[in-house]
Amino acid sequence: MPWLMKAEPDSRVVKGKDVKFSVDDFEKIGTSPWDGVRNHEAKSIMKERMKKGDKVLFYHSNCKEPGVFALATIAREGYPDYTAWDASHPYFDAKTDKDKPIWFMVDVKFEKRLDHPPTLALVKQLASLPSLPEEAGYIGQDGLKAIKGMALVNRGRLSVQPVTDEAYEAVVKLGTKGGWESLLPAKGLKKTSTKQEPDVGNEAPADEAHTAMSKKAKVSDKASSQARRKAIDEGPKEEQPETSRRSKRIKR
Repeated sequence: MPWLMKAEPDSRVVKGKDVKFSVDDFEKIGTSPWDGVRNHEAKSIMKERMKKGDKVLFYHSNCKEPGVFALATIAREGYPDYTAWDASHPYFDAKTDKDKPIWFMVDVKFEKRLDHPPTLALVKQLASLPSLPEEAGYIGQDGLKAIKGMALVNRGRLSVQPVTDEAYEAVVKLGTKGGWESLLPAKGLKKTSTKQEPDVGNEAPADEAHTAMSKKAKVSDKASSQARRKAIDEGPKEEQPETSRRSKRIKR
C-alpha cells in the first residue's frame, strides 16, 4: 500500500549536526535509510507493514510551505535503526542496543519530483469543499472523497502515514497536472497557517527525526556526515519545534 513520509527541509542543528532532509538532499542521495524515527507507531509501520516496492509520497514538514514534493518507493524492508545506539548521533537512545533493538527503519528510494507539489493548504482546502471544484476536476469524486479521508487531514501529526490507493493517485494527479493554484489565496494575502506541530503518535513518545547520517559507502562523505531530518509532523494548527522529548532535551 502507499505511504506518506515526512521530512524536515529546513536546517536545524542538533548536537552540532544539521538534521534537515529536503527533496534536494533526497534526489542527490538517491536511496536513504529512514533513520532517526523515535515514535512507536511510526516505527511499527516501518518494521511490520512496509513492503519493498510500496509507493511513497515524500512530504516536506515543519516548514513555510508543507506539501508533497516527490514520489519514492520502499527499497528495503524494516531493519534495526543502528543510529539509536550511536552515542554521537543526534537521536541516540540509551535504552536500546544491538542485542535488543527498539527502533527500526526502512530504505527509501527517490523516484521523481512533482512539477506542482500539492501543498497542505491545497489538501485542506479540497477536504473542506462540499463538491469537487472544476480546477481539480480531473481527480474525480472518488479522488476528492479519498483526500477528505487522508490521515494528513484528520490526524496530521504522525510522520509516517498510510495512504489509500485512491488518495495516492489523486495527489499524484494534482502534482502532475496542476491548475489548482487559483483555489488558494494569492501569495501575500493573510491566510490560515498551514505550518505543522511536531509529530506525536497516540501514547508513544514524539516521533524523532529521520536522519541520513548512516549513509552507505556509495554516498559521498559530505552527504553521509550530514544528518537529515525526516519526520516532524504537522498538527491541526501551527507547526513548531517538537514539544515532547525533542524540545525538552533536543531529542533522539
